[in-house]
Amino acid sequence: MTDELLAAARGFLDREGRLIERRLAAALFDGDDLSGVVDAVRAYRNPDGGFGHGLEPDKRCPASLPIDVERALDILIEVLQAGGAEAWGSVILDELVRDACDWLATVATPDGAVSLAFPVMERYPRAEHWSDWTYIPGLNPTAGLGGRLHQLGVAHPWLDRATDWTWARLESGFDEDAHALIEVLIFLAHVPDRGRAEAVGAGVRDWLTRSEWYRADPADPGYGLTPLHLAPSPDSPWRRLFEDKAIEGHLDRLVRDQQADGGWPITWAAPGIASSMEWRGIETLRALRTLRAYGRH
Repeated sequence: MTDELLAAARGFLDREGRLIERRLAAALFDGDDLSGVVDAVRAYRNPDGGFGHGLEPDKRCPASLPIDVERALDILIEVLQAGGAEAWGSVILDELVRDACDWLATVATPDGAVSLAFPVMERYPRAEHWSDWTYIPGLNPTAGLGGRLHQLGVAHPWLDRATDWTWARLESGFDEDAHALIEVLIFLAHVPDRGRAEAVGAGVRDWLTRSEWYRADPADPGYGLTPLHLAPSPDSPWRRLFEDKAIEGHLDRLVRDQQADGGWPITWAAPGIASSMEWRGIETLRALRTLRAYGRH
């Protein structure tokens, strides 16, 4: 990652990125105080303990949705990993995460599964692909939410039910797309029962080759999830799935994909100009973190 690439990307975030990505970039790359990131996450929080308001920008619904809880957890995990555990650990775990778990318990099925979204979002602008399939409880997002909460060391009755439900689904086989597979990989990486995780994880390589929306070829210009989504850093537990040549090819592609304005593109239709730019900010920060993690600087 050259100085020019980084400067152009940071310039894009300063011009076009939303506050939460700007604060997170400043914390990760400049050493700024992490309190600003936590405060930015709080802005998306609702009185019910969930998160909404387009934290995931493909829908502009203010109501709490599980997908927005997942995005909040991702950012809060970043805060803790960046050194914010001592100052913010108790606030994050005892307030934001606990209340989010309480909310998830209210919208889950009796066995613990949750869906990505609810019909309330239909009253607001949303991407065309955010339709009624997102109302069906599934591994995406139940497994991913569970994995993130296990990563945080959370204990909660809903998490127990969601974990049992995820195990039952995985041990009966996997035939879903790459989005669900990423959620499963997060679960398998962090669930406490390591022996069970290793047994189920033995099938991951085969699942990957059959997953729709997986983009193995770095020359493929279409939408899809790449090895860098599944293994965003060299120390990822799933880095072992990919040959060095594949990782290097996708890193080269990631560098080439930077646009003239300094940001990275998206390959799907967001619901509007603002949400498109918000997504580009998210993707730009993801690209910078991935390139830095793999030593491309």
